[in-house]
Amino acid sequence: MSTEVINVAEIFGENVFNDTVMQERLPKKVYKNLRKTIEEGKDLDLETADVIAHEMKEWAIEKGATHYTHWFLPLTGVTAEKHDSFVSAPLPSGKVLMSFSGKELIKGEPDASSFPSGGLRATFEARGYTAWDCTSPAFVRQDAGGATLCIPTAFCSYTGEALDQKTPLLRSMEAINKEALRLLRLFGNTTSKKVTPSVGAEQEYFLVDAEKFEQRKDLIYTGRTLFGAMPPKGQELDDHYFGTIRQRIASFMRDVNIQLWKVGVTAKTQHNEVAPAQHELAPIYSEANLAVDQNQLTMQTLKRVACQHGMKCLLHEKPFAGVNGSGKHNNWSITTDDGINLLEPGKTPHENTQFLLVLACILKAVNIHADLLRESAADPGNDHRLGANEAPPAIISIFLGEQLEDVVDQLISTGEATHSLNGGKLDTGVSTLPELSKDATDRNRTSPFAFTGNKFEFRMVGSRDSIANPNIVLNTIVAEAFADACDILEKADDFDLAVHDLIKEYLTDNQRIIFNGNGYSDEWVAEAERRGLPNIKSMVEAIPAITTDKSIKLFERFSVFTKAELESRAEIQYEAYAKAINIEARTMIDMASKQFLPAFIKYTKTLADTVLAVKEAGVDAAVQTEALKEVSALMAETKAALDVLVKVTDEAAAKEEGEVQANFYHSDVVPAMEALRAPVDKLEMIVDKEAWPMPSYGDLIFEV
Repeated sequence: MSTEVINVAEIFGENVFNDTVMQERLPKKVYKNLRKTIEEGKDLDLETADVIAHEMKEWAIEKGATHYTHWFLPLTGVTAEKHDSFVSAPLPSGKVLMSFSGKELIKGEPDASSFPSGGLRATFEARGYTAWDCTSPAFVRQDAGGATLCIPTAFCSYTGEALDQKTPLLRSMEAINKEALRLLRLFGNTTSKKVTPSVGAEQEYFLVDAEKFEQRKDLIYTGRTLFGAMPPKGQELDDHYFGTIRQRIASFMRDVNIQLWKVGVTAKTQHNEVAPAQHELAPIYSEANLAVDQNQLTMQTLKRVACQHGMKCLLHEKPFAGVNGSGKHNNWSITTDDGINLLEPGKTPHENTQFLLVLACILKAVNIHADLLRESAADPGNDHRLGANEAPPAIISIFLGEQLEDVVDQLISTGEATHSLNGGKLDTGVSTLPELSKDATDRNRTSPFAFTGNKFEFRMVGSRDSIANPNIVLNTIVAEAFADACDILEKADDFDLAVHDLIKEYLTDNQRIIFNGNGYSDEWVAEAERRGLPNIKSMVEAIPAITTDKSIKLFERFSVFTKAELESRAEIQYEAYAKAINIEARTMIDMASKQFLPAFIKYTKTLADTVLAVKEAGVDAAVQTEALKEVSALMAETKAALDVLVKVTDEAAAKEEGEVQANFYHSDVVPAMEALRAPVDKLEMIVDKEAWPMPSYGDLIFEV
């Protein structure tokens, strides 16, 4: 256990080529030109880029870097990188120069042929380009391979289509910036120059012992357990949640924090989550683009450091059936460059007309595009999580809280809001405790999209997913609502009257999306259906939302996606789902055929031998015989279910790739997987522990 004292202020950002480093190392003119590029989108000339590249290389070498990489986010859901050393052609003396040019900084050319493109590129068409995203600072990553200069980049095809998640995210940020500034100008704000979505992504994860992990093929191949009976104890005592962090885990968390702080990730909060072996890490807010990159870094760091501590980090949304799954709460707000949060209601929100218009626009955006927002969190693993009593329901609704709901009700019913509910004081009944100010509203953990003071918390995102897609959707749908409002208000003769009428109209037309109650209840499912809200229960049902006429019109209007890019992403989603379920199904087949059935056969032989031995001894063998019959019957059920799964999985693989195949995996293969799991999990509760071929749930979640 390390006792080294860490000075966070000293190490924070030490491996980031941040603004402080740039000011210190770049000539003033070069620095000024780069800031214009970052803040205003001005083109960066090659001469300036050469100076930046040289200083970046020198700085990175001082940090021990020998290689650089264009670090990008292809449509695989994870990051990609190709490493090149700084070594240039040898000199006549036999020595070598270390060089890095502006051209190498600005543009890279990784092979694009094997990344998902959804038909945008043929396999034989290999050329793709990475372009430096200077709004996300370069950093040096230190790991077992040494130190590498990582340059965040966008990734596009030879014909210009976005093949990544960063490019459309940046486009969506430009869209909401433009439309939010229009809205601010209507309210007389002439000083704010930029509006940026800010994001804080809370990351949930599980930790298991590496030695036990390596004995489970399902964890190795799929990231989740495909078989497993619940142990006698789960999470029902709530004793793990916010409990004392065990020393092994605390040591891991310490190292994670140090690694993240060095690369500028503001790791803030850490704690035990609901399920045994489950934990959470949360950063401070940052600009959406930076938050996306840093969340990818966080996930990579969690996995890498876990290995160093003899553990494995599980980021799957549902690694264990029967206990809490893992999500990623995407906290989203919009702020100006001069510090104004557009989602700050103030002490008297009923008087804050600008806030009420922003709120009304967001209600409209989420109501109209609920299907699209649901799709942005679609993932095969999330199908096991959403709708259960541990995560938001699959129905999109908005929680506003008592204070704002009261203001909205006043506006809808009377056209005027004359007061706002106050929080008051919290009376604990203990004289020695300080008097506490109480918020004006409680929180609602069952809401998928909840207002939590000065931000919205989108709780639906899966724990292993990039937060790029949800924020692309949020930015774009809100930009549309802002644009529609500005189109009306900019033409108004009486602005005050027009904005008052528009707020009431938007609130009235979109009030069905507001729900402050229990999202886990059956009553809410029925009520949502009555309201006409979509209840999209699976990934394959969510994917069509990407390519509706409504979505295409939305994204093309703000140049975030072209129709071809949207269609490609739908194809990629169908393919990703089919491949994920195919891997899971074939893993189950492999485990059942090579591990479980052989173990059961050996165990039944042991039981049969025991029955014969007991009978020969002249003793009643009824109990042993009953056990043998029960195990044999479940073994027969396992074999029959295995045969069915083999058959339907082969049928699925033979289907035409795309929507048809994905739907078949969902409708036929997934139920066959569940049918195979059922008898195996029952057998786990009967078969001798010593005869069971792999670590149990109890071993995995309680012995780490």
